[in-house]
Amino acid sequence: MSETDLFGDEERTNPLAPGAVHLTAFARPVENDLLDAIAGISEAAPFRHMTTPGGWRMSVAMTNCGNVGWVTDRTGYRYDARDPETGRPWPEMPEAFAMLARQAAGKAGFEGFDPDACLVNRYEPGSRLSLHQDRNERDFDCPIVSVSLGLTATFLWGGLSRSDRPRRVRLLHGDVVVWGGPARMTFHGVDTLKDGESPIGPLRYNLTFRKAR
Repeated sequence: MSETDLFGDEERTNPLAPGAVHLTAFARPVENDLLDAIAGISEAAPFRHMTTPGGWRMSVAMTNCGNVGWVTDRTGYRYDARDPETGRPWPEMPEAFAMLARQAAGKAGFEGFDPDACLVNRYEPGSRLSLHQDRNERDFDCPIVSVSLGLTATFLWGGLSRSDRPRRVRLLHGDVVVWGGPARMTFHGVDTLKDGESPIGPLRYNLTFRKAR
């Protein structure tokens, strides 16, 4: 299927599947608050390239905020209350983060979402994220809220099997994708990020909100 070309300056609600929506430009009104918060989080818990259980260095740099943070190393994928590099708790989730996640989830029909973890990914041109499911959380009843800032990315929206051919959805600065319910275990990823220009320079941040515990 050809790439979905969606508007970036106007807020729209575009269904992806039952339980999944693409909210264009939803985060634009609070982009400065989000970027300031990312700077503070990364100062306390610097971005790093984690290693998969198979020993592969991830091309996407990551950090976390909230009660727990998602980590990966040779021992496996998991949530941990402490940053393994510093031994300190992850930075608290900024209110601007939590409010946006709650509002986006409510817009998508998931009222009452209260995330306790936010994985902050930093993409540079050439980085990518392979198809995967978010399955390290204890309760799959809560949705995933994913916020895009910076360079335009091609979001890969698959099916319930890794072999299902994914759709290609163009995500612009300020776009949000929410999925839960029957779409909660959908395989998804990000195609190789292309170089370009954006309001924050030649990079992309992705904020992924979850209820981990």
